[in-house]
Amino acid sequence: MTFDQILGDIKKQKFSPVYFLHGEEPFFIDAIADSIEENALPEDQRSFNQMVLYGKETDHLALLDQLRRYPMMSERQVVILKEAQEMKSLGELVSYLENPMPTTVFVICHKHKKVDARTKLGKALNNKQVIAFEGKKLYDNQIAAWVSDFCKSRKRQIEPAAAALIAEYLGTELSKITNELDKLEINLPKGKGITVQDVQDNIGISKEYNVFELQKALAVRDIAKVSRIRDHFTSNPKKNPLVVTISSLFGYFSKVLMLHSLRGQPDAEILKALELRSDWFLKEYKVAAANYNFGQTVQIISLLKEYDLRSKGVDNDNTSTGEGELMKELFWKIMHQGF
Repeated sequence: MTFDQILGDIKKQKFSPVYFLHGEEPFFIDAIADSIEENALPEDQRSFNQMVLYGKETDHLALLDQLRRYPMMSERQVVILKEAQEMKSLGELVSYLENPMPTTVFVICHKHKKVDARTKLGKALNNKQVIAFEGKKLYDNQIAAWVSDFCKSRKRQIEPAAAALIAEYLGTELSKITNELDKLEINLPKGKGITVQDVQDNIGISKEYNVFELQKALAVRDIAKVSRIRDHFTSNPKKNPLVVTISSLFGYFSKVLMLHSLRGQPDAEILKALELRSDWFLKEYKVAAANYNFGQTVQIISLLKEYDLRSKGVDNDNTSTGEGELMKELFWKIMHQGF
């Protein structure tokens, strides 16, 4: 079952005897466990029929006793095992997973890694009474779409540019992203769509000095603006590490290169190939493609690979060259392609 399907069933009061939640992305695990905790029992029944345990502090024998007891004046009890990856005797629960109590909803939160399907524990998850869900990390290029969908689920629209800006600066950690979106929810009027300005004002992203603006400045060869952004980046190296900047530019110019190879194709096909969600972004890539031809774009990508290695100390002729100098060299060479 998908994440949305599981949450949908929980809201409909359709519960499985066992939920085994595992994987590298803890946000999905926490969201499902929290939803069960909030919806499985009325609040007045939770003190008797809901228990939260932690793997590091839990013995499997005591846990099994709890799982097999009957609920008090309720149709079900809920047992949530958090930090299950810390439980040394987790494998001893296999027999229970194969034959769980129908009146117990058992939630196992196994974070940061998935369970090996070849182990006894992994094979036990194939039981029809067990919902096994793997929380997978999202790729960088999936985050903006996820942000848009998350806002939509809260009945809040967000500009594609604002979603992209959040994705660019907050990375792939979904818990961090949702915390910032919660701040926006509090600060914005009900029903107002989220704009780039809202993101800049409420999440602490510099209005002018960010990678998003750097890409646009490089696209039009705006030397003065690129220089201002570079100076800001070098004065705040912890917030703007060169290796992260290069990674963002590599993704950007890779799409510009793809755009060159898609010339003549309908915009709908180009949007799909470039994994863009709106024409708004495509316009910017078209500007970059107009200012850097195919050969120049190939050379830029080569430069980005070279400076990525140099920023990590590889093939750097002058090991004393700092990030600021490397950044200055790189941006100058990008903008002077073809001159």
